Amino acid sequence: MGLRALLTLKAGTICCTLLAGSLCAWPTLAQDSTPPAEQAPSPEPVLKHRSSAAPAAPATSAPAQAVTIPLTLPTGTAVQVVLDRDVRVKTEGQPIRARVVQAVYAFDQIVIPANTQVLGKISEIQGVSGLQRTLAALDADFTPTRRVAVEFNELILPNGKDIAVQTTVTPGSGQVIQFVTSADERSKPGGVQGAAAAKARQAKMEAKRQWDEAMKQVKQPGKMQRVKRYLLAQFPVRPQWIDAGTLYFAELKDPLEFGNEPMTPEMAAAMGGPPPPGSVVHARLLTALDSSSSQKGDEVVAELTQPLLDGKHVVLPQASRLKGTVVQVKAARRLKRNGELRMVFREVTPPDGLEQRVEASLEGVQAGRNENVKLDTEGGAKPSTPKTRYLTTGIAVGLAMASQGGDRDAASGAGSQGGKSINRIAGGAVGFKVIGIVLGAAVHSRAFGAAMGAYGAAMSVYGNFLSRGQNMVFPRNTGMIVGIGTRAAPQGASETTAPANPTKE
Repeated sequence: MGLRALLTLKAGTICCTLLAGSLCAWPTLAQDSTPPAEQAPSPEPVLKHRSSAAPAAPATSAPAQAVTIPLTLPTGTAVQVVLDRDVRVKTEGQPIRARVVQAVYAFDQIVIPANTQVLGKISEIQGVSGLQRTLAALDADFTPTRRVAVEFNELILPNGKDIAVQTTVTPGSGQVIQFVTSADERSKPGGVQGAAAAKARQAKMEAKRQWDEAMKQVKQPGKMQRVKRYLLAQFPVRPQWIDAGTLYFAELKDPLEFGNEPMTPEMAAAMGGPPPPGSVVHARLLTALDSSSSQKGDEVVAELTQPLLDGKHVVLPQASRLKGTVVQVKAARRLKRNGELRMVFREVTPPDGLEQRVEASLEGVQAGRNENVKLDTEGGAKPSTPKTRYLTTGIAVGLAMASQGGDRDAASGAGSQGGKSINRIAGGAVGFKVIGIVLGAAVHSRAFGAAMGAYGAAMSVYGNFLSRGQNMVFPRNTGMIVGIGTRAAPQGASETTAPANPTKE
């Protein structure tokens, strides 16, 4: 019994030990030895969710990389429209046809090509005040020129697509325009300044060539037609015409959409850098300037109408802003001294970009043909008085002197009477044009003919030599080309100081 009890006790002890060890090892076995049938459903959905989320991250960030640029012409965009033939003004609502003289860009794409046809109408023919009509009648003009307002409402693209538009014409436009470039600045052929000047000169020549090509689409009147129009202008009653080549700045009242363009990484990398020296940009003036009212230091803002490219890369897109100041201004004065304006640009800012400091000046500008605007080597603009004033004044004075003679030959009969008539007619012609000629032939009075001649000569002298000169006016949306880095900035110059070698008073 003792031996059996002892064996039984040892066996129980071993079982208790094994049972306790099993209980201690159970948590570890529960973690490391989970049956595959129970573990599989848990981790697989997690892995599948992560694998589907991994490509989803680039999908959510893709729109940030594939940026698109809207090709939109916002409200206020100016389209330069030129009449391609003479228009005889008849009634309000009269249809007119014109052409786009310069291509219109959105960012870096042409959305309205040059030579696009434009349809419009005469929206208003303004009346003439009583005072203006009386003064015109005193000068033998019974059909004084009336102001004619026009509007344009349809574009016909070269591909035949029609686009309805609503526009308003900028005040100050509506005259025959020429493109004037500045005189070439002398510079050494070598070095950076020489290369920049040569590049700017080439760009100016190209801009002038493009303008001349666009104006070739205008049907200019022939010699006989010009002579006919001149003779009609001398009559007291005559029709009114709008000349071929008259340019209007038509601003859009509503934006125009032309789709989108993808912004590639190459385009993003090229933009924002400094413009290469000697660059010339096409811009339109957003700040109207007038030498009679503008002041030195006034802000000047212009907007690029074409992108600036460096090879195939866009450095400055369309709609980039140029900011500067008026650095010199003179109002027109008596004795036929004309006004003068000079501006410089100090900053350029791309759309949604960072502002850059530049040195830019006026290299070319659109101006009225009758203004005879000249640009000097510093970019200053000034109307010039035509040399023909000496000829016209000399003729007027000569005819007035001829109208003084004739009475001393009165006793010689019919022959002297013919001479006196010619003298009176000469005085009437210089004083009152066609009506003066008729009165000179009808009224047998030497004093009357001499008075008409003296009046005409006095008005010619006053208008050509004694009256106030012409102010330099740049309406809003005036087209210009601006040279960037083509001239060295004067040392110590501030934004309100004139560039080097300013025109002396």
